[in-house]
Amino acid sequence: MKKKILPRLTKLMSLSSAALLAGCTWDTLDPKGVVGAQEKSLILTSTYAMLLVVIPVCILTLLFAWQHRQSNTSAEYLPKWSHSNKIEVIIWAIPSLIILFLAVLTYQTCHSLDPYKPLEAEANVKPIHVDVVALDWKWLFIYPDEGIATVNQMAMPVNTPVDFRITSDSVMNSFFIPQLGTMIYAMAGMQTQLHLIANEAGDFQGESSNFSGKGFSDMRFRALAMPADQYSAWVEKVKASSEQLDSASYPKLAAPSEANPVEYFSHVDAGLFDAIVAKHNDGMVMDKSTGKMLHVQQSAMSDMNMKE
Repeated sequence: MKKKILPRLTKLMSLSSAALLAGCTWDTLDPKGVVGAQEKSLILTSTYAMLLVVIPVCILTLLFAWQHRQSNTSAEYLPKWSHSNKIEVIIWAIPSLIILFLAVLTYQTCHSLDPYKPLEAEANVKPIHVDVVALDWKWLFIYPDEGIATVNQMAMPVNTPVDFRITSDSVMNSFFIPQLGTMIYAMAGMQTQLHLIANEAGDFQGESSNFSGKGFSDMRFRALAMPADQYSAWVEKVKASSEQLDSASYPKLAAPSEANPVEYFSHVDAGLFDAIVAKHNDGMVMDKSTGKMLHVQQSAMSDMNMKE
């Protein structure tokens, strides 16, 4: 009976694995920006380097088992063997060199891909600024230069750096656009930074990669990369919305909601992002340009605390 069950169980597990993998996407290995491309290179190079150890070990394990099987009477038998300098050199030197190579590679790449480091762009191309707030369970994007805001959708011009300031008005989340690269935490009372660029037009999925409650699975957004003229048209589309976002209407938006639809706000209070940060930081917020801590106006703080 056991002989019949084992093959069936093995076949069932194989089919289940194939079904699960069929729903997977490999966005991280299909980058559309310079940051994502460098991260892909790091992942693949590290994998190939590690396979230099893994593959020979797997092959030699099978080879030794076959060579020294009980039925092979011609195999050399050394019951008192205990040490070999040559083997010791090989098993220690090769992995050590690979670890050294990976350490240097990772160090150099991590510094070159520092998320706080602004990206270089073509001449006369100015970055756009986007403030990101993680909510339950949606993403709020504030465009301070345009005076607009959106929910669960953002846009950017192609080949234009995007400077993000990121915080949370809820539990800790993690902001991630797999095809553009680099995920970074969104934390209440704190501002993290991220610099990304899309080198190709497209509609990319963004997500939270840190579990944050029952609505986590629907906490996704779309990142739209488009030519400059289409981006300008998108901004005008948002500005045509009848909805506005300020300290009075914000508490309603910040209330928990699942599978929240895309929303546009034609106007957003200039100090809203700072007020959200300061609410969880004793009224203090850091000035990005100077690095100094500043007090947010008490009136803004009082309006923000209405939802609590």
